[in-house]
Amino acid sequence: MKSYLNSLLIVLPLALIVAPSLAWGGDAAAGAIIFNANCASCHGVSGKGDGPVGAALTPAPRDFTIGDFSFDPDDNGTKGEDSDLRAVIKNGAMKFGGSPLMAPWPTLSDGQVGDIIAHIRSLKAEDGAEESAAE
Repeated sequence: MKSYLNSLLIVLPLALIVAPSLAWGGDAAAGAIIFNANCASCHGVSGKGDGPVGAALTPAPRDFTIGDFSFDPDDNGTKGEDSDLRAVIKNGAMKFGGSPLMAPWPTLSDGQVGDIIAHIRSLKAEDGAEESAAE
């Protein structure tokens, strides 16, 4: 019994660390649908920041195909991590010193935001794959 409890005390904290990161993993295909409905008017369907509304905005919307991000809401020294993107999507960019034109989306569920982040990440990967194929 004591061995069982010791094992549980070791495994449980590890599960609490790993489980949230697994729960935040998103579905890029589902994220594309949500992105196209909510984000593409500014960021463009391709994610290059060239949506029909985005063309009139200053500053221009972020180009996700580059994969360069400006904010570090969790202040850990690394910009553009999933947790950073999650904070900007849910709270808007203005909260972190960015443009008020990137509005908050508090009505999106954590799952939907995770799916959007997965889609945003896929935009960079697809762009890099196209460049490699062209060389």
